[in-house]
Amino acid sequence: MANQVNAKASGTFQLGGDLPVNRLGFGAMRITGEGIWGEPKDPEGAKKVLRRAVELGVNFIDTADSYGPEVSERLIGEALSPYAPGVVVATKAGLTRTGPNVWLPVGRPEYLQQEVEMSLRRLKLERIDLWQLHRIDPKVPVEESLGIIKTLQEQGKIRHVGLSEVKPHEIEQARKVIDIVSVQNLYNLSDRKHEDVVEYCEQNNIAFIPWFPVAAGKLAQPGGVLDTAAKRHNATVSQLSIAWLLHRSPVMLPIPGTSSVAHLEENIGAAGVELSAEEWAEIEEAAK
Repeated sequence: MANQVNAKASGTFQLGGDLPVNRLGFGAMRITGEGIWGEPKDPEGAKKVLRRAVELGVNFIDTADSYGPEVSERLIGEALSPYAPGVVVATKAGLTRTGPNVWLPVGRPEYLQQEVEMSLRRLKLERIDLWQLHRIDPKVPVEESLGIIKTLQEQGKIRHVGLSEVKPHEIEQARKVIDIVSVQNLYNLSDRKHEDVVEYCEQNNIAFIPWFPVAAGKLAQPGGVLDTAAKRHNATVSQLSIAWLLHRSPVMLPIPGTSSVAHLEENIGAAGVELSAEEWAEIEEAAK
């Protein structure tokens, strides 16, 4: 099934009201080394995954300068530039790396400005369609961090701006400085602590980008409600997890990531999985 399904089947969302993307995207964190650190074992394989994603209708690719660091952005630039019409690459800055699996927020304006310039160079872009503040730095007022981003937006280097790992009051605070078109938080069927953020995004037509989109834990166990429903629909548990996100809200843009073409094709297959309202209700009930 996965081979026939195209990401277009997931429907579209207009980022910022003027930038259409297919709702099922690709997260480019996993195309780096272990611990999201250094080069991948198979750089050519990583580029194949990126090119195959675009072939399968993915036109929303999410990365960050801290993935690698620098590696994910560079591979995207090498694999996809010059970009096919309509392909949107979103990136993030504001986390520094001092080793595998170590992430430290730095939101100083001069640092963020440098990161934007470096992202443009690595991605081979003249403008970043969606730039996201990876984390709010507790040591730097968000107004200062986003002030420089607004300047870069006015210079034409950034089109739209998003946030990551925030609560509604922080989005409100940021929106006083700059227009916010997306929020990227941890969210999946088995971890819904950001339900308030999803609702805020729905009310304000802001894209909600769930990272870690596949359900885990007892929900996903063999013989569980997800597994049973997946078998009934000739699908996998991860396909059902992604399909549920697409079902959950029209502002939801899931970005499952992988370093394998076969797994990518399976993930895209989620766009073709359809369950009845009753089936989704049963799964949601089990998830509580």
